[in-house]
Amino acid sequence: TEAVGLYNIGQTCCLNSLLQVFFMNIRFTRILRRITVPSSPAQRRSNVPYQMLLLLEKMQCGKCKAVCPTDLAYCLSEHRVKLFVQYDAAQLFLTLWNLLKKQMKDPELVEELSDLYMIHIQEHLACQKCSFEIKSNSTMLTLPLPVLDANSYRLKALEHSLQYFFLPEELTGQNMCFCQQCGRKTPFLQSMKLVHLPQTLTLHLKRFCFERSSSTHKLSHSLPFPQELDFREVLTENQCQADDNEKATWQYELFAVVAHSGSTSCGHYCAYIRSLTECKWYCFNDSHVCQVSWDDVKCTYGRSNLTWRETAYLLFYMKKHPQ
Repeated sequence: TEAVGLYNIGQTCCLNSLLQVFFMNIRFTRILRRITVPSSPAQRRSNVPYQMLLLLEKMQCGKCKAVCPTDLAYCLSEHRVKLFVQYDAAQLFLTLWNLLKKQMKDPELVEELSDLYMIHIQEHLACQKCSFEIKSNSTMLTLPLPVLDANSYRLKALEHSLQYFFLPEELTGQNMCFCQQCGRKTPFLQSMKLVHLPQTLTLHLKRFCFERSSSTHKLSHSLPFPQELDFREVLTENQCQADDNEKATWQYELFAVVAHSGSTSCGHYCAYIRSLTECKWYCFNDSHVCQVSWDDVKCTYGRSNLTWRETAYLLFYMKKHPQ
């Protein structure tokens, strides 16, 4: 019943942190426990959901303070996830999720996995000269939230990042689009509207900034995030495309934070996760796991003069009142 760590087998801190976030999510493990076990040994060795299930059972059944994710790591390497290299947590999270979805054979489980994590968005393109409008629906695994605005000013809180993400953008000048009704290129207004939010919502704070010189640097300034988040209070009516029943479920509690310390070229990941059974916060730092306070979690807000300190990179929120 105690929280169990994962040994770092060579730059696997990013993988370890994400695995702990998956495993501490009871709704995810309920799906994982119902997968179809592959028939042959070779298939079992290369099946990501099965290897994750084996690792989960090893963590829960053993008496060790930490276990080795070696078999899962070599399983991932068969799917072009290289070993012993540094990863970006947002990219690796997407890779893991896609492999899970691809290798789960039961359509019902695939649908449950999608319902658990997928965000539904409606994209709008509206001509500013006439009534012509294009609407398209899309899904996202994470919301990639800016920490700077278009003028490179720092956004001061998570709520501001969310509002800025859904802010309409004018497409003018070289960015104008061809309007079928006007028969020429015209200014357009591009916007995104929120349609549906999942049980587990993943927010990606875009703290790694790419410059024209092809170098990357980390934006470490403070960006506070709340323990409770209500999207009805953050977004306007024009930024939503949902009925009242859907919006009634848009109240969230913070579940986990994947934090990054160090620089873009030399860094380390750990995860702060709130136990859904005990309602206590834990820090999962590879093989070392300890109970922490909310004040400890708030230390990942970031500080400009402490670039090397831990800074929140991925935020996982869970619905307070699911349908």
